[in-house]
Amino acid sequence: MIGLWPVFRRELSGYFTTPVALVFIVIFLFLSGIFTFQIGKFFEAGQADLSAFFTFHPWLYLFLIPAVSMRLWAEERKTGTIELLLTLPISLPAAVLGKYLAAWAFTGIALLLTFPVWITVNYLGQPDNGVILAGYLGSLLMAGAFLAIGSCISATTKSQVIAFIISVVVCLLFMLAGLKEVQGFVSGWLPLEAVQVVGGFSFLTRFESVAKGVLDLRDIVFFVSIIATFVAATAVVVNMKKAE
Repeated sequence: MIGLWPVFRRELSGYFTTPVALVFIVIFLFLSGIFTFQIGKFFEAGQADLSAFFTFHPWLYLFLIPAVSMRLWAEERKTGTIELLLTLPISLPAAVLGKYLAAWAFTGIALLLTFPVWITVNYLGQPDNGVILAGYLGSLLMAGAFLAIGSCISATTKSQVIAFIISVVVCLLFMLAGLKEVQGFVSGWLPLEAVQVVGGFSFLTRFESVAKGVLDLRDIVFFVSIIATFVAATAVVVNMKKAE
């Protein structure tokens, strides 16, 4: 794709030339530590694993990822720089994918900086590092899915606040889809097959499976499909609204 790499570099470096990177990473690491060691009672559990660490990732991402994705296109549209971007010798798919991958890479860097937790659990015991690695993979894929949804919503509005709120709501729906309470609610007015389909879109259920070390290809394909679908939808929305 023409121009993907320059867009990727521009966007990724943009995070670190503003306070965005520092604020996001500090908050993410701080909350990860609080949820793991205080709320998750890591030491009290007496188990050499990172289940307490990964359990809270979906809830961290629910608010932190939309905070990253809300600026992807809403800011470009508000400042008018989207016209400049799209008049450069860069293809629309490259611009969309480059901005998305930069945001995903930035999130991956924040996740990578949690490695002291992994070192700590190896120092204290003998964990199954394969399960931990699967948890990190699942966390990265889930973050990518959240980002793809947020990117698409950001492209629909000039307001970062609106983009943030709608992204949180939509991501919350994806998270809760597999809960028994939700399925019990929709089962009253949907056929069983439809209820099962709704449950299949649950980020929580999919992630919990991967975080336990169960690398089911269906879960990986699910997250990749969500990413591909919403990134493609972002390109469609940007193309429709570029004249506005």
